[in-house]
Amino acid sequence: METYDALLASIAPGRGPTRTIHDPATGAAVGEAPEHTVEQLDAAVAAARAAQPAWAALGHDARSAALLKAADAVERSAEELARLLSREQGKPLNGPNARFEVGACAAWLRTAAGTPLPAETLLDDGETRAELQYRPIGVVGAIGPWNWPMMITVWQIAPALRMGNAVVVKPSEYTPLSVLALVKVINEELPEGLVTVVSGGREVGARLAGHPDIGKIMFTGSTATGKAIIRSSADTVKRLTLELGGNDAGIVLPDADPKAIAQDLFWGAFINTGQTCAALKRLYVHEDIYDAVCEELTAVAKAMPMGNGLDESNVLGPLQNKAQYTIVAGLVEDARASGARILLGGDPAADQPGYFYPTTLVADIDNNNPLVAEEQFGPALPIIKYSTVDEAVAKANALDVGLGASVWSPDLQAARAVAARIQAGTVWINRHGAVDPRIPFGGAKQSGYGLEFGVEGLKALGVPQVING
Repeated sequence: METYDALLASIAPGRGPTRTIHDPATGAAVGEAPEHTVEQLDAAVAAARAAQPAWAALGHDARSAALLKAADAVERSAEELARLLSREQGKPLNGPNARFEVGACAAWLRTAAGTPLPAETLLDDGETRAELQYRPIGVVGAIGPWNWPMMITVWQIAPALRMGNAVVVKPSEYTPLSVLALVKVINEELPEGLVTVVSGGREVGARLAGHPDIGKIMFTGSTATGKAIIRSSADTVKRLTLELGGNDAGIVLPDADPKAIAQDLFWGAFINTGQTCAALKRLYVHEDIYDAVCEELTAVAKAMPMGNGLDESNVLGPLQNKAQYTIVAGLVEDARASGARILLGGDPAADQPGYFYPTTLVADIDNNNPLVAEEQFGPALPIIKYSTVDEAVAKANALDVGLGASVWSPDLQAARAVAARIQAGTVWINRHGAVDPRIPFGGAKQSGYGLEFGVEGLKALGVPQVING
């Protein structure tokens, strides 16, 4: 285990251009990130190609053992990693935030290592025998976001490694230090060259997406960038797993207990200060309990402290960057101008350092308002009244995205019937955004394609091969 200063020093760039990374809570410098070049990316891919065959030859058991050791390494440096994550991304140490994210990295490594994937006998009738197995792809390119930089990187690299691949990671330009530190710790237990982080700009990402020696791209981020990756990958016919933008709807049925569900509704929407692809971003509440849900949710939201993530008392932090702050503030102001009712928040302090936007709840808002129709990706939740379940389902399905959704009711049979009508990759009952490393996760419509997690996630990092005979 290293101290925080030693960990930060261990990822300090050598010679070459760098970029200063600033704390979104204070504006203070966190550290220097390397600005890698396309040539350095090419070198990383070449090293990965060289390291991959020996890694693949180890077999599942040996690779899984290495991943378990990598999980141990993450846990040894957990507090230092969480502190760096809090400073760079902004999320608090406590709550479902920085320490939670680092713990999830270890959990996903262990689950990827422990998920069985035996060969499947497709046919064996005495005359013909056909068996399905999965071979390594080769080198996987992993392009990650800035909202959960460590956890999503592990979502990408853990199954890739388990399946015998090497990985080249391209982190977000906003949060490269967290990913550099995480991979440095994981690499304590892995062969040299197997996993490399290339920290650079858009040209590096574009080269990764089109690189002839990359067999698959895993990407989490915006739909627009996902479409660009699809275009860049076409000439080399790369496999793709894309987890793209969402604008998740939640439907509260008329028999729900507003007080009982208020805290879970809050965290469904405001986990990571709303900066989560599968967060609850549109809440549809039946008219019979609309006022009560608004009242109970407001009471919960008022009690949640927001501030510098290194303060142990805080559970909400700043938006990670100025561009996202501007988007959220603009959407709330448009909603206010349209006549929507601001239940809480909507009034950021002008003299406060950092990109803090207050927890904001907006009621009596039209379903076509931009705050509802566009993904806000921040701490502002619109609450829309509905009269019939058919109306709520139609509104939930009206957009061209479908990552997640939720239905809230004590009647599980009724909730599941509504859930089956919603066009989303995952629909949760009486919770929202609860991903699990054992359960497949992926989007519908323009929220992407391909599955992560569990057995299906492992299969997505291999090439299916049928042995017939």
